[in-house]
Amino acid sequence: MFAMGVGTSSSSVIVSTANGILSTANEMRSTSERPDVADSLHSAAIHLLRRVRRVDEESGLTAARLSALSVLVFGGPTTLGALARAEQVSAPTMSRLVSALERDGLVVREPHPKDGRAVVVAASAKGREILERGRERRISELAALLDGLDSNELETLAESSRIIERVSALPPSARSAYAGSTAERRWSGLSDDSTGSGGTSG
Repeated sequence: MFAMGVGTSSSSVIVSTANGILSTANEMRSTSERPDVADSLHSAAIHLLRRVRRVDEESGLTAARLSALSVLVFGGPTTLGALARAEQVSAPTMSRLVSALERDGLVVREPHPKDGRAVVVAASAKGREILERGRERRISELAALLDGLDSNELETLAESSRIIERVSALPPSARSAYAGSTAERRWSGLSDDSTGSGGTSG
């Protein structure tokens, strides 16, 4: 419905998609049109993800490690099980990822505040610094895409962002959670390895 040509500039893609999301949302009267909006949003998200991933390699970490670390930095300390559920991977896989992050000095294990038998995983100062620098690089990359847009286009993007934030905050169904997990691994190249480095972030 809002197709993106290969030769289309990144900023034009963002604005046209945002306009499509808003106009379709305003005109939508039946659920039959929602797949078109979802398809447009999915395509735009992939384009943006591919663009910002170019700067993620500077962190020197794999996508899986950066994704797990971001949960701890921006979401706060949590248990290994909760972290595995948040990343939608198995507990053994998350255990390997956390061990690798711990060896690099990016996370620490701390006593659980309410359960003396359990521990929580928290980002270290070093890990937090890496994530904050990575976020700054991503924001800078995205901000550069918006150069040349007028105030109306920027407001369209701002309103679209607010809508996306509101929708993404809704509790997903089991089916949508599975679809999201599958799509993330397919398009972001996120792997479950705990060895190697130089990947991209989430």
